[in-house]
Amino acid sequence: MLWDDFLNSDYHDWRGGDRSEDRLDKAGWLDQWLGEHHLSVTGRPTEEEMAELKRFRAFLFDLVKRLVHGSEASRDDIRTLNKLLAGGPVVRQITGSAGGYRLETQHFSTPVEWPQVMAEIAASFADVLINGEISRIRICDNPDCLWVYYDNTRNRSKRFCDDKMCGNLMKVRRFRARKKSSEI
Repeated sequence: MLWDDFLNSDYHDWRGGDRSEDRLDKAGWLDQWLGEHHLSVTGRPTEEEMAELKRFRAFLFDLVKRLVHGSEASRDDIRTLNKLLAGGPVVRQITGSAGGYRLETQHFSTPVEWPQVMAEIAASFADVLINGEISRIRICDNPDCLWVYYDNTRNRSKRFCDDKMCGNLMKVRRFRARKKSSEI
């Protein structure tokens, strides 16, 4: 999904190392990400646009953390998302309340570059907020990873972004901790 790929552009070494990187700053990664999501943007974001993209990512990650911990999106959250949704040639607005949101669309003809990208990310997240199951939004249980994903398993029990990487790593860590505590 567009929104979680955007959030995961803030990479943390899932193995627990000090390595982290902001992939939005990498032109190659940014081009690939835009291409994968069929977003055609001419030119690099300006410093101001890049700062706005990063503020948006921080806002969205904070909102996801609160949703994962059982909170609902606040009125301010919805206002912020609506402001972002209004940033392009297609204006979308979230209407309704926590009991039933819906997405309304109004079309305009003038394309806008980076604000439209943020509007598409916000629309992708709004779609999950409205049509998905918020309880399926997860943050990897590996405290070094922080990868955001949508749990599409039948029994909603997925705890790690990738069972072979983070899942195995955490299993080994638990095993070693048990072994160490039994040696004492």
